[in-house]
Amino acid sequence: MKRGVKFTSLSSLEGPIMINERSDVGQYLISTAMCDYGHPLVQETTRRVVAGAQTKREMATRIFDFARDTIRFSMAFSKSKASQILRLGYGECITKTNVQVALLRAVGIPARMRWVMAQTKVLNGLVAGVVLRSMPPEASHFWTECHLAGQWISCEALLDKPLYEGMLKQGLITKDQIPTIDWDGETDLVILKPWITSDRGYVASADEAHRAYQNNDEGAPPVWLERLMAPVFLPYNLRFSDRIRHFAGV
Repeated sequence: MKRGVKFTSLSSLEGPIMINERSDVGQYLISTAMCDYGHPLVQETTRRVVAGAQTKREMATRIFDFARDTIRFSMAFSKSKASQILRLGYGECITKTNVQVALLRAVGIPARMRWVMAQTKVLNGLVAGVVLRSMPPEASHFWTECHLAGQWISCEALLDKPLYEGMLKQGLITKDQIPTIDWDGETDLVILKPWITSDRGYVASADEAHRAYQNNDEGAPPVWLERLMAPVFLPYNLRFSDRIRHFAGV
């Protein structure tokens, strides 16, 4: 646990979940091995997404919409760089969040990752059954927090709109559980609230997240095994979320 970090409880998630307890936001603007926002593809994507935006808030909401909908939700190699996920076009929580963080940092908006434990049953129908049965009841989950107007704001971009609408139509989730996946750039958006079991605080980057949760006792597969399975398993698993999107008429 880092000195000076104040963790908050997620037992009640009706109000803001993060207090702006630190002022050294510069560490949340750096490029890392995984958050490679200096890569030409990330730079070009960022310029295109924020073109014409007049304020930091408008930039942040445009980046949120892009990360949410252009990067479809599906299992992906979790140690992918932001540039690699942009090429791939889909990703899971940590990889989608990494893309969002990279684009935010590229325009000078400090961004980091919130780390919680969440019930894996929320993935029912989204991943292959054999995968879900092999997962522990709880697993690490990440979303983006960005620093706007002097405070940290949660902006979880996990579910793309076609997937969200398909999940509602198929009864996989309800409106009571996830009322909206839209973000206004001012208030916290945490879409998996009903499934969160505990708060692990925050990490600065995907690099730090991997160092943290690989040491966490949750049954995370070794990286070499994940990399070996990725070429066959990941495209196969994408079909499950795409079926839900097609059910929504997309």
